[in-house]
Amino acid sequence: MKVFHKVTKWLFVLCLPLLLLSAGIGGAANSPALYRYGFDKYEVSRTTGLSDAELDGAARGLIHYFNSGEEYINVTVVKDGQTFSLFNEREAIHLKDVKGLFRLDYWIFLGALLYSLVYAIFFLWLGGKRRVARGLIWGSGLTLGLMLLLGLSTMLNFDQLFLQFHLLSFANEFWQLDPSRDYLIMLFPGGFWYDATIFIALATAVGAVILGGIGVYLSKIKVFFNV
Repeated sequence: MKVFHKVTKWLFVLCLPLLLLSAGIGGAANSPALYRYGFDKYEVSRTTGLSDAELDGAARGLIHYFNSGEEYINVTVVKDGQTFSLFNEREAIHLKDVKGLFRLDYWIFLGALLYSLVYAIFFLWLGGKRRVARGLIWGSGLTLGLMLLLGLSTMLNFDQLFLQFHLLSFANEFWQLDPSRDYLIMLFPGGFWYDATIFIALATAVGAVILGGIGVYLSKIKVFFNV
């Protein structure tokens, strides 16, 4: 029984960074506001020749694709009076791989959320507020440490971090695109991914602070009732 309690406790602590980070990634991928921020900041309308309305439509098309059952993306835009498919075959294959990563992210989120809820509800039901509180505090602390590391790595050497991510995440070279002709990289230049990484790290850190605050609150309730 002692081993069971230790294993479940540390699984709970480790699930919290996964839960918060996967939520941050999923939220960023489905945020039209983040896409629009990047389009405006990096003057994507000028580099692509697409109007703001067409760019917003492309963003909606990407979000729809990532959450659909479609194997390959098919987004059409209008430029200079001509309608054409925004992404070529190479980009479509890469986006299929990206979609797979987002699906994995969703499953991680659901798994971590399910375990965390079952663990918290079970031990709260048994009167283990202190146990749940400690898990929340430890998990939020671990998350904050990891996000600090991610933020520092991003600010100090983002290009290398971005490269290593692609080398580890993709088994092919379809992610190596040409910014002079491939719209995917024109829509989302390197600066966008830097900003998105910082956004995800900050959002995850905020979530950790909230959960840590709940942990502190629960621990105070425990102390209050013990007095």
